[in-house]
Amino acid sequence: MASVVRSGLVCILVAGMAAVAAAQVALQQAYIKASNTDANDAFGGSLAVSGDTIVVGSPGEDSSAVGVNGDQGDAGFNFNSGAAYVFVRDGTNWVQQAYLKASNTELDDQFGWSVSISGDTLVVGATGEASNATGVNGNQADNSLGQAGAAYVFVRNAGVWTQQAYLKASNPDIGDIFGWSVGISGDTIVVGAEREDSDSAGVNGDPSDDSKHNAGAAYVFARSGTTWTQQAYLKASNPDAGDSFGTAVAAWGDIVVVGANGEESDATGVNGNQGDDGLIDSGAAYVFRRSGTTWSQEAYLKASNNDLVGSGDLFGLAVAVWGDTVLVGARNEASGVGGVNGPGTDNSAGSAGAAYVFVNEGGGWSHQAYLKSAIPEQEDGFGHSVSITGTPPGVATRAAIGAWREASSATGINGDQTSNLASKSGATYVFSRSGSTWTQDTYIKASNTGVADDFGNAVGISGTVVGVSAVQEDGSSTGIDGAQNLNNMPTAGAAYAFDLDQPWEALGGQLDGGFGLPLLEGDGVLVGGTPIELHLSKAIPSTTAYLIVGLTQLNAPFKGGTLVPALDIAAFPIALSTDPLGKLDVGGTWPAGIPSAFTAWFQYWIVDAAGPAGFAASNGLAGTTP
Repeated sequence: MASVVRSGLVCILVAGMAAVAAAQVALQQAYIKASNTDANDAFGGSLAVSGDTIVVGSPGEDSSAVGVNGDQGDAGFNFNSGAAYVFVRDGTNWVQQAYLKASNTELDDQFGWSVSISGDTLVVGATGEASNATGVNGNQADNSLGQAGAAYVFVRNAGVWTQQAYLKASNPDIGDIFGWSVGISGDTIVVGAEREDSDSAGVNGDPSDDSKHNAGAAYVFARSGTTWTQQAYLKASNPDAGDSFGTAVAAWGDIVVVGANGEESDATGVNGNQGDDGLIDSGAAYVFRRSGTTWSQEAYLKASNNDLVGSGDLFGLAVAVWGDTVLVGARNEASGVGGVNGPGTDNSAGSAGAAYVFVNEGGGWSHQAYLKSAIPEQEDGFGHSVSITGTPPGVATRAAIGAWREASSATGINGDQTSNLASKSGATYVFSRSGSTWTQDTYIKASNTGVADDFGNAVGISGTVVGVSAVQEDGSSTGIDGAQNLNNMPTAGAAYAFDLDQPWEALGGQLDGGFGLPLLEGDGVLVGGTPIELHLSKAIPSTTAYLIVGLTQLNAPFKGGTLVPALDIAAFPIALSTDPLGKLDVGGTWPAGIPSAFTAWFQYWIVDAAGPAGFAASNGLAGTTP
């Protein structure tokens, strides 16, 4: 319910405003759950972003529905049949647009194991699908090849999704798990089958000799009109048993990147010696380029510090490409030195993780950057997931990197990274590039950080939108922005939508009350004379809320929680209405004459008998003048 504008708030703000250094600002826009949340659905097992659309895979979902927007309530006996969910942004609000199931839903198909989206086309992998069909739109009914795998293509027209194609390998076999990874760019799809066994090398070789167990393969499909055909069968230039070529794939225009996290050579950098298998599971990535309709391998990528600390690093477990920039994750890399382009020579932080940037600037591929989190810790798994974005015509400018086992108890944006009280809760890091220099901009945690949630299991970035999944999150709410403190649905999973470069930055500090975790959001551009609003929700009705406004970020213990702003302006008591959703909107006008890079901090403390010391608290909120 709207509240009367408090002009005094603006006046005091003008009088007391002080300059502070501005950082990149990010805002959590949505806490996303399935529309049919259930235990062990693994919602967030995969995630992808394109523009204002986020697609989330849920390979453990159990319904018997088929196709688009079927009956979600029919659990039947199709355990782990899997589903995918499409969410779109309208303004600053996210809504579910579609609930997708396979056209041949079956037990243990794990539809949603992988997802990728490009504009109005998305592809979903189903690693457990068992038909013996080959190619495109074959017979789905013969389940004689367990875990052969499949992929499904959906297209959107005026907001309505339909299935366009059912993809199978040209050489399906039991246990190949075609669909383990998928990637799409426009009219090109690449599908990974990391357990394919043939000993062929290169492009379009003979797949008949299955003598190299789990060597892996990838398949490229191209669309003409509405018709998809297989265009290439890709193998590593050095296939070997256990290499898992296809564990990760990505596509951009005429470029495809394939990760092989089990590859074992001790080469470093670009196009090194592939023949010495001295570093078990060090991993590799391969770049293929299309000319006309012909594909060829263009580069063989290894970690820049592979010869020093490479064994077991799993380089290639995650890959991403944007234009002529490739990003490769190595979640088990063990260097303990943080930041960008550090020495990478010590093994003091086992499985802290790293990511590597490669570029093609016209003269071939080269290594550009070695990325680590600011404070690498053992088992963080930084690089478990990666995504990259930029601006046309293909200049990558931002990267999102998931550290699914990071352990800090921080919540929200740019919180305290040093408090390791939430084991395996997970985090995501955003880096940006200026020229050839990469820097870490944003450290992202869930708004409801929880032990073993695996926030960062999957990440996606497109423009300013970042999507992050927490596949082990236990909340039982459904839909968008439901209660975040109901941890009674094990491994239901969740996803989170963030927007970068916003004037409002959501911080940690929430304190649970009788209505859950109160949420404070800002609306409006912080330009002089422009209307702004503070939106409070999930505050218990018919009580008093104190709006704290400060000019510095305090982050001090207070009444069982964290006081985010300093008490250097005022605390305004506001009477909450009987609004059943616990909503309160306070409006005003951003003061004129405030120079750029000025920040004010806001937080609500709500009198609530259910909270510690009789209070609940919203997150902190920073508003920065551009």
